[in-house]
Amino acid sequence: MKRAQFLLVSALAAASTAMAQNAPPKTHLKVGDTAPDFTLPSTAGKPVKLSDFRGKSNVVLAFFPAAFTGGCTKEMTAYGQNLSKFEGMGAQVFGISTDNTPSLGVFAKQTGATFPLLSDFSKRNVSKDYGVLMADRGLANRATFVIDTEGKITHIEEGSAAVDISGAEMACSRIKKK
Repeated sequence: MKRAQFLLVSALAAASTAMAQNAPPKTHLKVGDTAPDFTLPSTAGKPVKLSDFRGKSNVVLAFFPAAFTGGCTKEMTAYGQNLSKFEGMGAQVFGISTDNTPSLGVFAKQTGATFPLLSDFSKRNVSKDYGVLMADRGLANRATFVIDTEGKITHIEEGSAAVDISGAEMACSRIKKK
């Protein structure tokens, strides 16, 4: 238990530092770009590969800085509470963080997240590819990407505005269901 407490305290300290920076992240990706493919470990027990969803469902990627922090808890709880709406619109929701998978598993239980949380812990390449990595802190900035069934980004929301999931919900409602 002491190791888990250490990981939690470390994550909270890093997140507090990161959240002190109020400017939203700048991404090199834009609406209309093809979403970079990736494979990441998940709290669902098996790796998730983004391209496996092409032609099948829309995808919401909700990057968040650190588990167990106020904004991240609010955002992931909101996705969990509204998951049936996203599923009804043909969208698969994923939370992505630079936290490790065991920490994300505990966080998922705490927030009631029944959708997979993905860990970009080891090399942080996915956060880099999506332009959301705060390199000086090793954390992902908060950003949401909505991706259609063809793998194209249809909506991007960054910074504190992404805590409110209504932008992602509206973007999903505008995409044709497969």
